[in-house]
Amino acid sequence: MSFHVYPVIKTEPFCDDYEVKINGECVDLNTARVSRLPFNRRWPGHQRDISQSEPVQFLSMETDEEITVEITLKEPFDAEKLRIRPRSLGITPTVIDGKITFNLKKAAYLTVEPYGRNRALHLFIDEPKDYSAYKNAEGVIYFGKGEHEVGTIELHSGQTLFIDEGAVVYGCVKARDAENIKIVGRGILDNSKNKEVILFEANEKNNFAAVKNAKRQHTIQPEYCENLLIDGITIRDSLVYNVRPLGCKNLEIRDVKIIGCWRYNSDGIDMHNCENVHISHCFIRTFDDCVCVKGFDLFTSDNIDEAIKKAVIHNGKRYDTFKNVLVENCVLWNDWNKALEIGAETKAEEITDIRFERCDVIHATKTALDCYNVDFADVHDILYKDIVIEADEEVPAPLLQTSDEHEYANLDPDYTPTAIEVGVEFHAEYSKGSTRRGKNRNITFENIHWYSDKKPTVSVFGHDEEHKSENVSVINLYHNDRLVRSEEDCILNLGDFSENVTVTTK
Repeated sequence: MSFHVYPVIKTEPFCDDYEVKINGECVDLNTARVSRLPFNRRWPGHQRDISQSEPVQFLSMETDEEITVEITLKEPFDAEKLRIRPRSLGITPTVIDGKITFNLKKAAYLTVEPYGRNRALHLFIDEPKDYSAYKNAEGVIYFGKGEHEVGTIELHSGQTLFIDEGAVVYGCVKARDAENIKIVGRGILDNSKNKEVILFEANEKNNFAAVKNAKRQHTIQPEYCENLLIDGITIRDSLVYNVRPLGCKNLEIRDVKIIGCWRYNSDGIDMHNCENVHISHCFIRTFDDCVCVKGFDLFTSDNIDEAIKKAVIHNGKRYDTFKNVLVENCVLWNDWNKALEIGAETKAEEITDIRFERCDVIHATKTALDCYNVDFADVHDILYKDIVIEADEEVPAPLLQTSDEHEYANLDPDYTPTAIEVGVEFHAEYSKGSTRRGKNRNITFENIHWYSDKKPTVSVFGHDEEHKSENVSVINLYHNDRLVRSEEDCILNLGDFSENVTVTTK
């Protein structure tokens, strides 16, 4: 084969910014709704206004050889400002009469951006994979080409959810106390019909109790499961988190594409007290955080410490640690918050042996690489390595919306995201009810490439003498391919209770 484009089911919203040809052949594109502005808000009792979003197009296909991509735009653009990301692909396009052409040597996930951060074209080009063995296997729930409204699917031990190419499945997926389960295929799991259930009106300005006025369901939510595989699918328009594993062991997520996150709290993959996790070769574009390693996110008005002691026991087993995670070879686009994060919730006794390696952060907004400990975990032996961060020439500053009438304005035209942050902090909301604090130690950032016309910022801070951020090493930090050889070449913000923080080369 040369290439194969997955069947497209035309759904709302509509967008026709681009016409795409692969090896001279016109191909169909899908559409998703993404965030248009970095404008967030504490849940105000109702959903984010749709005017803060925009439709974009994406191509879904597979190839096993080099292809030629030809893109015709419906509106003019400045060829000097065209960007194809990630830059690590090394693609140099040809632009003639407003038409973009380039060769792609192998399967990859990338974006073509002629208009800056807005109206990007997303190309999800997979390596070929044969899923046919799943179709008629025992324990398979199969969805073929077409639209399917399923509500909530609950998977049990030994079951496989197979979403085949050309299928659009509207729904959520849950599993609890299950083992050996799979979610696979080249189709789309679409969460756009999943709406919050409003329990009572709550629309006061900065209403911190409003979050309790609605029930909101994550797209894929496995709890206390073992041996779980999520492979190949595209997840579109999640109401809250796209994938939210809690207390899971032996979890693999690969070749998953996440797009269409524009609603409040639409995180990518947020995991809570899991063990043995491997996330590889995924594209994750989210409004809120992309990938998070967290403790439990239990909130209560009672004694939170006592509540946690009870919550971490399930079926006689303890789930109070998070360990052994590898996130690698992923492409990440964050529209509001953080790309690769530990925290903010860290209700765990220990979070350790976490590795983020060989990833491309093609758009960062607040912080690219973050370890934000607001609860009581001992966070230690963490590695961020071989990561490329592309900070745009112009990054609109994230802003909190204070009322329905408040409109977004970029108040800081010189704004740039933070490259690296490590901190221990009491958070007025997340830490509420607990007197325990955590600590960060042995955190390493190695071979981090920062592309921007502004210096990379490294921030480290602790909470008090017993709850520090210490032994934080930044080794081989690059600014536009130039090695940062001293603290003067970056912005190093050392807060109170930060100890043994170094920026070195080797």
